[in-house]
Amino acid sequence: KFKFLIIGLMWSVSLQLNAEYDHAPWNQLLVDHIVVLPGGNATQVNYDGMLSDRASLVTYLNGLSTVDRGEFDAWTSNERLAFLLNAYNAWTVELVLTEYPKLESIRDLGFLFLTPWKKKFIPLFGAEVSLDNIEHDMIRGSGLYNEPRIHFAANCAAIGCPGLQAEAYQGEKLEQQLEAGTRLFLSDSSRNYYSNGRMFVSSLFDWYEEDFEMGWRGTNSVTEFLMLYVDL
Repeated sequence: KFKFLIIGLMWSVSLQLNAEYDHAPWNQLLVDHIVVLPGGNATQVNYDGMLSDRASLVTYLNGLSTVDRGEFDAWTSNERLAFLLNAYNAWTVELVLTEYPKLESIRDLGFLFLTPWKKKFIPLFGAEVSLDNIEHDMIRGSGLYNEPRIHFAANCAAIGCPGLQAEAYQGEKLEQQLEAGTRLFLSDSSRNYYSNGRMFVSSLFDWYEEDFEMGWRGTNSVTEFLMLYVDL
């Protein structure tokens, strides 16, 4: 019996160590403070509401900062990507709140040679990192994900970036969330539209063209990627 008890405890601890991170606090903030615009294809952040709940946001961010690399690496690929996307989006909101409502744009938080996305202010995995580090090094540059749809999930709080969805990303349903976010973004006629027989698409496809040329679902170009969504 003692042997079975030890095995049971070890199994329980293993489950806890490999359990997905709890993003419920961030999810609640999004549910409460994301406003869906008319048409349903775009959203806005209610920063007044976020500011009133900033203590909850800071508590969530502090929790993200306690995750060590070993714990992170033990998760599935989707759980890791969900964690990084949530971290990017939540820290972006916090960055805006540091000067809100005094600023007109997140770009006001940068300096002459340092954009706000390059500022190292995020305590993550034992180091101070920037939003660019999360997006370009940990996600795009890691070679682990090959997931172009992250560009419709990571919100940089600037014009041209996708809107925040009203739910936190979760590893177990990340596929559905990324697909839904992609379809919403592509359906937004203020970003992607036909005119005089020509298709005009968001600048995101120009900025990150290389990410759409890496064979995701057999696509090797922006055009091939968009052809997957011709039903929209």
